[in-house]
Amino acid sequence: MIAACIDDFRLLAERRLPRFLFDYIDGGSYSEATMRSNVADLQRLHLRQRVLRDVSAINLATTMFGRPSAMPVALAPIGLAGLYARRGEVQAARAAEAAGVPFILSSSSCCAMEEVAPAVQSPLIFQLYMIKDRAVMESILARAAALKVETLVMTVDLVVHSARYRDMRSSLTGSQNLGARLKRAVEIIRHPEWAWDVGVNGRPHTLGNFAPAMPDGAGLAQFTAWVQRNFDASISWDDLAWIKQRWHGRLVLKGILEPADAEMAAQVGADAIIVSNHGGRQLDGAPSTIVALPSVVEAVAGRMDVLMDGGIRSGVDILRAMALGAKGVLLGRAWAYALGAAGGAGVARMLDLLRHELAVAMALTGQTDITTLDPDVLRQLPAEFRASA
Repeated sequence: MIAACIDDFRLLAERRLPRFLFDYIDGGSYSEATMRSNVADLQRLHLRQRVLRDVSAINLATTMFGRPSAMPVALAPIGLAGLYARRGEVQAARAAEAAGVPFILSSSSCCAMEEVAPAVQSPLIFQLYMIKDRAVMESILARAAALKVETLVMTVDLVVHSARYRDMRSSLTGSQNLGARLKRAVEIIRHPEWAWDVGVNGRPHTLGNFAPAMPDGAGLAQFTAWVQRNFDASISWDDLAWIKQRWHGRLVLKGILEPADAEMAAQVGADAIIVSNHGGRQLDGAPSTIVALPSVVEAVAGRMDVLMDGGIRSGVDILRAMALGAKGVLLGRAWAYALGAAGGAGVARMLDLLRHELAVAMALTGQTDITTLDPDVLRQLPAEFRASA
């Protein structure tokens, strides 16, 4: 099967990956209503087809995170991506660099920043959560600075870990008794290609960036419990001042949904924000990111870049988000599916498909410059998508 779209990569990843890993990519929190809304609400936005316009030269290039990007797309931080393909974060970073788009390394990656950064020429973008032990935080920030990381993405919507039923049913989380371990072992045996590529040749399977702070021998099964113990639920806006005192590069806040929080982000001096509901993996019942986007853009009023993630499955979706004010979008599940399906080659193909789809969508809506899109590209905008709604 040759993947023609993101949904095809999803199907291929489902075939190749053990169930507990596929569900970790594919699932959301509780009833997964917000996760589904991220996709469905984008598709509710209808486009204006325009004709007899000169669309022979189309510009997809823009800037993201202070650097040129070949199109308004970045690979979002994805935890445990090194379990989807052998040294997965390295493969994805190389694919992103070849496509001319940014790659953001998750702090909960399998490959440590010291492995990923030297594998590419472009400066690494690093994502981080607030850890209770401030000495651990300082150590991670110092490591990032030593690798010439220019941009830090602080994820602010995971101060507590939401229940994800699929992960419990697949035995990734919850009880880790003998039955749970046997269930995972059976899944590994049922997927021999993955087991050889990743399970055997992809070692070591550590959480490279957090490994120095975790107990010796701690692995995947202990990760969620460690997160629940060590991610800092007391974090407030005041703590960002502590970060800024120790981080002198660009600071981006990921997990903003409300205009009031966007306003606070501007006041504390963030360089950009990412409108995100964690892919529907945290607060089930929160609005989709495309619905939240216009009001956040209005609140920021041009003082910082506003990016968006959640539900992007096509080049048409990218155009929709840009039309409502996003500076660019982040891909999460899209590149995780592609990596799980075909490694770095899958990520490269996925990005090429999106580039082509975006160019076609631009041409058929009569647009020639991705940086000048506005809501006029959309027709009959529902009230809930309007900033004043």
